[in-house]
Amino acid sequence: MLRITLAALHLIALGIGLSSVLARGTALRESPTRESLRRIFRADLLWGIAAALWISTGLWRVFGETEKTVGFYFSNHLFLTKMALLVVILALELWAAITLGRWRREVGRGESPETVFSAKVARRIATISHVEATLVVLMVFLAVSMARGFGSRG
Repeated sequence: MLRITLAALHLIALGIGLSSVLARGTALRESPTRESLRRIFRADLLWGIAAALWISTGLWRVFGETEKTVGFYFSNHLFLTKMALLVVILALELWAAITLGRWRREVGRGESPETVFSAKVARRIATISHVEATLVVLMVFLAVSMARGFGSRG
């Protein structure tokens, strides 16, 4: 039952995260208003929560050996590619998260959206969001391939 629960939570987190990062990217292309910033911050928060759940359930599934052994995963080049893509996503997200956190604090202190929001920076984060979503989809294709027996050495 544990492996089913972990797998389900892993996939639910993936779905919530993917939709949230896409929503964040879309909202970042809108004109800055309190409502648009609220949508950006909400989507960003959901993306963060989903990512934490997605990563933690993934780690549990690998190191708890609920499906396969740790050796299976680390000898599979598709799994290693998935982990490399995750590192790229996390690296891209670092600047975006710091920037959006600063915007959130400034708006929380009562600053107007127009003074907080930079269209140029917002476009960059929107692009990063859509690149991250694309990388997540690539990770899904790698996971599906692994489940079908591809990527194993030996």
